[in-house]
Amino acid sequence: MSATLKLEEFLMLCLGIWAFYLQQISWWWFAGLFFVPDIGMLGYLINNRYGAILYNIFHHKGLAVIIGLTGYYLKLQELEVAGIILFAHSSFDRLVGYGLKYEKGFKFTHLGEIGK
Repeated sequence: MSATLKLEEFLMLCLGIWAFYLQQISWWWFAGLFFVPDIGMLGYLINNRYGAILYNIFHHKGLAVIIGLTGYYLKLQELEVAGIILFAHSSFDRLVGYGLKYEKGFKFTHLGEIGK
């Protein structure tokens, strides 16, 4: 992955951290919830197709923005925080090379093959 893409993902991760900071809640929540989106990997226990679908749902930044903005407009902090965590986690995953998955298998992502 190019340095430009890594920088972009790093800055989006920083945006997520800043948005969480604005919530004025304990950082323990951020630490405790940060890896919750990885529950999407459980789909791989069924097969690669379900694994990719579930993983991609739990790591989709567009969905994260929709969830976060819905929480903001409905004044539901829990929903807003869920969107922020999903956004920050997805940026972190992409920063370290874990992109959205193809049905071919876990290591095949839109950023390239993991482990190459």
